[in-house]
Amino acid sequence: MHGTQEAMMLGRGTRLLAGAMIMVCAVLVGPSAPSGAFGRSLPAEAVRDVVPNRVMTWNICNPCDVSNVDRAADIATYAPQVIGLQEACVRDVERIREYLRNLYGLVYHVAYGTVLQNWSRCGGAPWNPGAFGQAILSAAPMTDVVKVEYPDGGSEDRGYMAVTTTVGGRPTRVFDTHLAQRRQESVRADQTRVLAAAVARHDRAILLGDFNATPDAPELTAIWALATDADPRCHPSPTGTCAPTTDWQSKFDYVFLRGIAPLDHGVHATPYSDHHMMHADLDMDRT
Repeated sequence: MHGTQEAMMLGRGTRLLAGAMIMVCAVLVGPSAPSGAFGRSLPAEAVRDVVPNRVMTWNICNPCDVSNVDRAADIATYAPQVIGLQEACVRDVERIREYLRNLYGLVYHVAYGTVLQNWSRCGGAPWNPGAFGQAILSAAPMTDVVKVEYPDGGSEDRGYMAVTTTVGGRPTRVFDTHLAQRRQESVRADQTRVLAAAVARHDRAILLGDFNATPDAPELTAIWALATDADPRCHPSPTGTCAPTTDWQSKFDYVFLRGIAPLDHGVHATPYSDHHMMHADLDMDRT
C-alpha cells in the first residue's frame, strides 16, 4: 500500500507540474506576449479573429532586416480574410503563418506565386536558393491557383498569381501582382495588358499588389478600365486624393475591385516596410 501511495503522489505531482508548465506557456504565447519573447502585444483595438469581408495588400520589403514576429503582429492587428504579399520569400511567409497561428490564433491557407530563386534575397544554399515573389494568405481554402510570369519582368523577373477563395461569404477570384520597378513604364504597360486580359474574364475579382506606378500613370489605363480603387476618392488623376502608400509619399499599392463595392478602407504605415499596408472592407452583394 505504501508503494502505491507513493506512486499516486508522484503521478499527481507530475501532472501538477505539467499543468503549471502549460499555463506558463499559454501566458507567454498569448496576444499579450512581450516582444522580447514570442511576439509584441497587439493594440487594444485589435481584432481577435479574421474579418470575413476584409482584404489587404502589403509589400513586406525584401531584403530588409525585419522580424517575422513583427510582420505577423501587424497583419494580426487588422486580421484580413485575404492578404496579398509582395517581395515575399517562402521561408518568411511560412514563419509569418506560424506566428499568426501560434500567437494570435489566426489560421491561414497559403498559395505562392514565386517567380524567382534568389539567394541574396531569400537565403538558402547557393545551389538551392529561396523562392521569391508573391504569396496569398486566405482564411478559407483556395482553389484554381494560377502563377504567371510576365514575358518581360524588366530589371527583375515579375509576375502575377490568382486564386479562387471565399471573401465575405462569396466565391471570388483574387489576383496578386508586383509590377516592374520604377522608371520602367513601357515594361509595366506590357505587364498590365497581360494582367488586364486575365482579370477581364471574371465578373467578380479583387486585384491586390504593388504596381510601382501612381494612379495617373498611363501604364495603369488598362486596369482602370476594368476596376476601381477601394478608396472611392482615388481616381486616375494627378489631382486625385489617393492616400500615399509608401514612405516616399507615393501611391503604389492598390486594392482594385471589379464587380464589388467598397465599404471602408485604410492605409497603415508600418516601421517594418517601406510600403504601407492597405486594407479594404467590402460589400460583396453590391457592385
